[in-house]
Amino acid sequence: MNGEEDFNMKKHITDKKIGISYTRNGDYHISGLDSQKQEYEIGRFGREHLKYLKENQPMIYTEFLFSGRLNAYLHEVDIKALEMYGRLVREYSLQQGVTEQLKAENQMEWVGRMNNIRNAVDEIVRDEING
Repeated sequence: MNGEEDFNMKKHITDKKIGISYTRNGDYHISGLDSQKQEYEIGRFGREHLKYLKENQPMIYTEFLFSGRLNAYLHEVDIKALEMYGRLVREYSLQQGVTEQLKAENQMEWVGRMNNIRNAVDEIVRDEING
């Protein structure tokens, strides 16, 4: 059996010359390039940034969309925003004395103060990711 017959018979093959894998679908071989792209789940900060890009930066949005990098970019924005959010909540909690001890002694006050901190940090992170 020669190389071409081998190529046409197998369901999954890799062209060793160029390093691309193919999957046979009926009479066609489809490259695995598209399937190698990672699709990430986008969280709320990523979704908010997507909305911002569409409304305020349509050229940048279009560039990311057509280059196939939009999903990865939004995922990265989301990860960085979540890291920033967690760090700022911890810092503000320490600065304002919102501790586990307060939580044990006066749970309602702790909840109210933490909600205020989270709301303030939410605004800071939104402003940061949406410039």
